[in-house]
Amino acid sequence: MKKSVVSIALATTLSFGAVGLQPAIAGAPEPGKELLQNPHERNLIKKIDSERIYQTIDHLQQTPRVAGTESEANAIRYVKRQFESYGYDVTLQPFTFIGYTAPTAIELSGVQGEWNPDAFTYSVSGDVSGELVSAGLGRVGDFDEVDVDGKVVLIQRGEITFAQKIVNASEAGAAGVIIYNNTDGSLSGTLGEPDDRYIPAITLSKAEGEELRRHIGETVRLTIEGAETSERTSHNVIASKAPVNQKKATDDVLIIGAHHDSVEGAPGANDDASGTAVTLELAKVFKNVPTDTEIRFITFGAEELGLLGSYHYVDSLPQTERDRIIGYFNLDMVGSRDAGDLVLRTLDGSPNLVTELSQAASERLNGFPTPIGEGGRSDHVPFAEAGIPAGAFIHSPFEPWYHTPEDTIDKISKEKLQDVAEIVGAAVYEQARPDHQGPKPKPASKVKASKDSVHEKNIR
Repeated sequence: MKKSVVSIALATTLSFGAVGLQPAIAGAPEPGKELLQNPHERNLIKKIDSERIYQTIDHLQQTPRVAGTESEANAIRYVKRQFESYGYDVTLQPFTFIGYTAPTAIELSGVQGEWNPDAFTYSVSGDVSGELVSAGLGRVGDFDEVDVDGKVVLIQRGEITFAQKIVNASEAGAAGVIIYNNTDGSLSGTLGEPDDRYIPAITLSKAEGEELRRHIGETVRLTIEGAETSERTSHNVIASKAPVNQKKATDDVLIIGAHHDSVEGAPGANDDASGTAVTLELAKVFKNVPTDTEIRFITFGAEELGLLGSYHYVDSLPQTERDRIIGYFNLDMVGSRDAGDLVLRTLDGSPNLVTELSQAASERLNGFPTPIGEGGRSDHVPFAEAGIPAGAFIHSPFEPWYHTPEDTIDKISKEKLQDVAEIVGAAVYEQARPDHQGPKPKPASKVKASKDSVHEKNIR
């Protein structure tokens, strides 16, 4: 999850017009579970146990769960066992990808100063020296009037992707690249995928980059050791609840999901053991609840590397199966005590069946609808691109330890876990209950995601 400003737009329950929160009415009951009229819905909500969710998070966050590693495999096995203990048949869906091992050493030397360089995901190893030259923003035209052959090029962040800057420098003959930030603070990011045209490239903060500009014309050396790519395997974990009465069942499918992997170095208690734990909890409480709609519970692998697991899942579905899915409820970073308020993001900010059901559930439970926001960078994106109604639950703004070693269990709020689990549980049950009288869900329009909406890390 990249830090970004979320555009908030309130929408009415069961309709798509804007509203404000209504003032309290004297003598009216306080919002809460007493507003749930359906006894099965009340019973389902009562079964949701935030303490159990919390303990699941604690188990998962003992080590980072980087995709394709043994620690992720341990998490996959744990999730599978939990689903099976609830009585589900479980499918493991494997997929391969090119994984990346981060450098063991990154160094900038040859000129005076204290430097704290970093590398991009998919930066290549190398030890290069050369005259330091500047090439502006690293666009193709920026290399027309500067000789970079065999030299190290200093480039500022901005306009085009990091990968494009490096490829442009490489094709112009450069030996190495240094990209510095255009805002205060350090710079990290991803090149998106491996590319044979890459040359060694490091990053610096804005202040360091501006200081390094004073050394244009001097010889610098940049060293990256230990970075490597290799083919790896991850898995999606899929458990399905069939309709109770097959004779009266719809052909529809609802999906609740989250990602079980984390970034390197981060235990990922909130990102996204929290979403995985809520998914498991909802699978447990739904198991014996009467429903006439198939409900799938899925945890995806390799979300942090570009939504790889969810793309593989959606891409593997024949069109007839895609057409059956009427809603995907994504849970990502739903438990941090110090993050902001709960928001329901859709890829383009437009309402759909997921937002409609969720806002109605929030109204019943809390007395107000969960706000809708625009945003990608989570596993709802592939579903939205395929024309499947999808939304991602997340708290915004993010907590300060997002993607850091400080994303640990002690910073998780049981109250936030309970709230989002109840909203999703009530929303899904409303559509899946046998006596549901609502209109037949309509397919959503396909929404094209930009590269920035796919990758967790900055790409430009």
